[in-house]
Amino acid sequence: MIELLEGKFFKTFIAVIEEKSFSRAAVKLGYVQSTVTTHIQLLEQACSQKLFHRLSRGVNPTEAGVRLATFAYQFIHLGMSLEHAMNELDQPQGTVHIRMQESFFLTRMSSLIQQFIGQYPKIKVRLEAGFQPDILKQVLEHAVDFGIVPQNPHRNDLIFYPLLEEKLVFIASDALIQGVETSGLKALNDEILISFGKSCLYHTQASKILQEAGIEGNSALEFPSIDMIKQSVKCGIGFALLPEICVRKELEEEDFKTLPLCPPIFSTHGLIVHKDRELHFPAKLFKSQIVDHFSTETLQAHKRF
Repeated sequence: MIELLEGKFFKTFIAVIEEKSFSRAAVKLGYVQSTVTTHIQLLEQACSQKLFHRLSRGVNPTEAGVRLATFAYQFIHLGMSLEHAMNELDQPQGTVHIRMQESFFLTRMSSLIQQFIGQYPKIKVRLEAGFQPDILKQVLEHAVDFGIVPQNPHRNDLIFYPLLEEKLVFIASDALIQGVETSGLKALNDEILISFGKSCLYHTQASKILQEAGIEGNSALEFPSIDMIKQSVKCGIGFALLPEICVRKELEEEDFKTLPLCPPIFSTHGLIVHKDRELHFPAKLFKSQIVDHFSTETLQAHKRF
């Protein structure tokens, strides 16, 4: 039976049910009346049942017609749902929820997100700032679709997609640099380490490097933004460890300089996803665009060198 049925027959059947007339159904569908008659006859043959009582002023469904109407409406609804689903592939809709460090957003992601929203205007991007520990927590609790962290967490329940290797530098005022050149690294013992706080990986890395260099007793000052940290360093309040890209302009303009504290420091940023999270289509689009972008950027950088 099922192989004899076509969607257009159900559509015609529903039109006749609702209009109570073959002629009015034909007008509604843009058919000639003979086409409507043919569709109903083919349905009746497939069902081996009479579907309508022909009356002098129209038609009424038989018991078989009433039963078929339930399935016909379901079929039409399924077709509409399928059409909507396919339309979403052309104009995807939904919300992508991601958490990352402020510095990474400002230097690497703002233009990418703008480009993504321009390409998929019906997708909303919900962005939150955070540091590695709380980003991991949010991803592990399925509170966000993705996180971008400055270091591979090496967890079995997370998938880590490396994006790029970021160079980190210690920055300090010219006066502090001169003090180090004159007295050596011990000049940093009484200086203030400025950072986003102990939850920030940059603070942890800086503290470890200072300890390995024999520099101890640094007091710490926490600020919520990159601009506040840079301004404090300019004023000679202390020194900080930040991604080089965040301070490139200030270094070129000699607002502050880099401390010759250790060999180059690198941090591998990556996108993390919970291993068991089933990504919806907008999230898959976002992930693909981000990973592909940084893969291309890395490949081009290697070609230059």
